[in-house]
Amino acid sequence: MMQMGQRKLECTETITRREPADLREIPKTTVVHFDREIAGEGMWSAVRDRLTESGPETTLWESENEYRFSGFMMKLVALLMPGAFRKQSQQHMQDFKAFAERGEDVREATD
Repeated sequence: MMQMGQRKLECTETITRREPADLREIPKTTVVHFDREIAGEGMWSAVRDRLTESGPETTLWESENEYRFSGFMMKLVALLMPGAFRKQSQQHMQDFKAFAERGEDVREATD
C-alpha cells in the first residue's frame, strides 16, 4: 500500500533480482543487489538497491528509483506532486534503517 497525501494506492511488489541469493554469509567485497518492481493502478516503479560494506559496521546503501505513469489522474498527480514520490522512497529507507539498526518494526507503530 502506497499513500500520497490522503490517497491510498494498492500495489503489487515483485522481487526481480536478489544477489547473492543467500544473504547469510556475504563476503566483505560483495555488492548486494536487491531489485523490485511495484505496479499499481496507473503507475509502475522499479527500485534498484545496492548495498556495500563501507567500513566497520557501516553499509553504503544506494537506491535508484524509476517511476512511470499511465492514465490522466496519475500523470496529473506526478506533475503536481513530484516530491511525494521522493518523500515516500525516503520514508521507506528510514523505516528499513530503523529496522536494520534497532530492530524497530514500523508495522507495529500506531498512528
